[in-house]
Amino acid sequence: MAEAARNYSARDFLHPRDWLNWIALLFLRSVAVLPLPLIWFLGAALGSLLYFLMPERRHITLTNLRACFPELSSTAQRKLARAHFRAFTQAMLAAPISWWGSEQRMKRLTRMLGKEHLDRALAEKTPVILLVPHFVSIEVPGLVLAPDHFITTMYKRPKNRFFDWLIRARRQRFGGLLVERREGMKPVLRAMKQGGIFLYLPDQDQGRDGAVFASFFGVAASTITGLGRVAALTRAVVIPCFTRLLAKGEGYEITFHAPLENFPTDDAVADTVRMNKIIEDAVRTMPEQYFWSHRRFKTRPEGEAPFY
Repeated sequence: MAEAARNYSARDFLHPRDWLNWIALLFLRSVAVLPLPLIWFLGAALGSLLYFLMPERRHITLTNLRACFPELSSTAQRKLARAHFRAFTQAMLAAPISWWGSEQRMKRLTRMLGKEHLDRALAEKTPVILLVPHFVSIEVPGLVLAPDHFITTMYKRPKNRFFDWLIRARRQRFGGLLVERREGMKPVLRAMKQGGIFLYLPDQDQGRDGAVFASFFGVAASTITGLGRVAALTRAVVIPCFTRLLAKGEGYEITFHAPLENFPTDDAVADTVRMNKIIEDAVRTMPEQYFWSHRRFKTRPEGEAPFY
């Protein structure tokens, strides 16, 4: 099934049942030509509205914030939740720029800090894993780097075949490899052996398989232990990479940190706790831009009550 998804083309979606999907695509394509400052202001207004119109996502967001920032007052937690809805909506409205914007436009909108860490590893022909947590502008780093580097990343295939085709086409428009999660790690390992960069997105709840419960903001979070395993198998360096959506539509800031030292160890749990702490520290620098509307703590240790 995962292999068949690669063979879709626009001709496979001409049936009337797909016409609404094409209308959605036309909307996204139209948004891509708007200036980012306009998208930023529109996203702020729409995000403020969605905070009231999406009670389930509001509940998830506030539940996460109460658990992770208990030191904040309830008023401050609600204020942060509203800021998250604005940032999330701004980033989602801006995503079409990443999907259709020219290479020149993407690079013009993006400034990179600490890229010498990545350049040094590549110059030494060392395999690289970029640790890319789920901040709202998660689409940006892979597409900015892809014209100059072979980028491999994984994703969960949506149920809608049209949007699966669209995601694959847009995220691979500069080349690279997009691996559906059920395909496993073999395609990723092959690509890394050929010198590619692996964008590793570790911080969503994927259940118990291959996961341990590691602290994240003091809460036990089901966390995949794959970062250490892949780093050990490929002898890769792990470079934390965080993307910030700048205020007033000024663009994006991608920060590359120094490669992790003494990683991995022979303790998978300790490595996973360390990874979560790195993500937590980054979240504290821009808390409104983390994916708080995701059920990060859905899977619970045995005997614990449901989180949400």
